Amino acid sequence: MEDLFSMGTTKLAPLADRMRPRTLEEFLGQEHLVGEGTLLRRAILADRLTSSIFWGPPGTGKTTLAAIVAGSTRAAFVKMNAVTSGVAEVREVIREAQDRLKLYGQSTYLLLDECHRWSKAQSDSILPAIEAGTIRFIGSTTENPMVSMTPAIVSRCRLFRFEKLSQEDVVQTMRRALEDPERGCAGQMAVAEEEALAHIARVANGDARAALNALELAVSSTPMEADGTVRVTLKVAEESIQQPVLQMDESMFYDMLSAFCKSLRGSDSDAALAWFARLIRAGIDPRIIVRRIIAHASEDVGLANPMALLQAVAAGQALEFIGMPEAKLAITQAIIAVCESPKSNAVVMAVDRAMADAEKGGYQPVPVHLRDTHYAGAARIGSGEGYLYPHDFPGHYIPQHYAPLEAGGMPYYEPGELGAEGEIRRRWEERRGQGQ
Repeated sequence: MEDLFSMGTTKLAPLADRMRPRTLEEFLGQEHLVGEGTLLRRAILADRLTSSIFWGPPGTGKTTLAAIVAGSTRAAFVKMNAVTSGVAEVREVIREAQDRLKLYGQSTYLLLDECHRWSKAQSDSILPAIEAGTIRFIGSTTENPMVSMTPAIVSRCRLFRFEKLSQEDVVQTMRRALEDPERGCAGQMAVAEEEALAHIARVANGDARAALNALELAVSSTPMEADGTVRVTLKVAEESIQQPVLQMDESMFYDMLSAFCKSLRGSDSDAALAWFARLIRAGIDPRIIVRRIIAHASEDVGLANPMALLQAVAAGQALEFIGMPEAKLAITQAIIAVCESPKSNAVVMAVDRAMADAEKGGYQPVPVHLRDTHYAGAARIGSGEGYLYPHDFPGHYIPQHYAPLEAGGMPYYEPGELGAEGEIRRRWEERRGQGQ
């Protein structure tokens, strides 16, 4: 029950906090998680939700859904933050949960915000309680738990991934705030143009909290008109929300870098440039990108277009010589060169086969005709005997055995048929026809 002072605090709370949905019926978005008939919805309604981790972008409803669980359960509910809570606090929560379970048969939910920030020691302190069912753990995080959290915790929880809200969901959230007389802006007689709401929703990029914060700023800073109405126009909306800084955690970085690499391999220049631009805007060291371009110039193009590697290395040199932002042109040129080149992974396959063969061991002596002859007396022990000098023969080629005696699985290198490798393949097949 709220007293006089807590009621005042509630009214002063940010709009985004006041407008948190209180029931599943009010909850917007995440239909794949809490839509009719879904596992998570059934578990919440039946008060059977087991230890779980909610993860996804900011402002998508993770903490809100945990609060809905708290409001609908018969269990006790404890909220902690991984940044401020230590092992001592965790042990106290576990002790109280054990007492509730023994004395009243009541379970305890523990909601841990920013759970990816917990250390291994903090995570280990809670494992026995999760396994024994003393507490039902709900972790909330913006980072991929498979990367940022200890495997022991993750393996004992169900993972529920939250997606960015659609623009329609964000607009609907703002409409509710404008119309709600108790928690929203209705008491201020605020109205907003559809273009204004659409602009805020687009810039908020699926983050309902950011959208409501912008709406609150727009309403509170806009003078009333003659009829007492506060009208939020498109111009006011544009001033009330700034383009957000791109969120970039470790998992998203590797996902975007993977998408960039796959676009290079897939010969899609536009897609590769789109990922390049987003990585740069997020503040990624451009040397990381150039290293991937150089690698893919051999991995995915190879000898189908030998110039691609030169373009990639030149982009790396340009980056070192002139730096950004000028070097982005050379990098862009290298990206397009790799994307638009004919593709071949023959170089990768060749080195993989050779390395796998070398790992078998069992090396035999180098064949006599291939041994070193540069030192005095080499001929006396037979080194180089029987070696055929290719330049003494027509076409500067003569079949003879060059490979290690124990080598198997050849040919390692099988040239493709695209680009310059087509000509290499023609000569390769011609030499094989001569006996190699």
